[in-house]
Amino acid sequence: MPPHNRHVSDPVAHLAPPAPRRRALPRRLAAPLGALTAALAAFAYVGAVDPHQPGHYPVCPLLHLTGLYCPACGGLRSAHDVVHGDLLAALGANVLAVAGYAACAVFWAVWLGRAVRGRPMAGPRPRPVHWWALAGLLLVFTVVRNLPAGRALAP
Repeated sequence: MPPHNRHVSDPVAHLAPPAPRRRALPRRLAAPLGALTAALAAFAYVGAVDPHQPGHYPVCPLLHLTGLYCPACGGLRSAHDVVHGDLLAALGANVLAVAGYAACAVFWAVWLGRAVRGRPMAGPRPRPVHWWALAGLLLVFTVVRNLPAGRALAP
């Protein structure tokens, strides 16, 4: 059998593959709008069912067993206070959670903007050093809020 000559037997081999089609706008918006819906539903529930009243939510296991505040302690109370527009109370309940809410809102806005323009979420991906830095921040926050000098960070 003679060697295959692609120029003779395959006349379209030199053509570039077709450009990928852009998905329709409703399909591109499905994920960011679905995530927004889930977040709004969660905040609406926490806004309606007051975590300041005992018995509505489970107790933090770390706080219950050791008396120590975890990095999330006060997070539900801060979400409730954000829903009700009391930013100072939200910051007093858990300043790190409020910063996380703000970071998530910025990320979501970027995601939505890119989806509207038909552009994928691109950019720098978190590296292991970033995850270690986040873990270190959570550890320092946890330790400091449980020290007498850091009582202002306790819920």
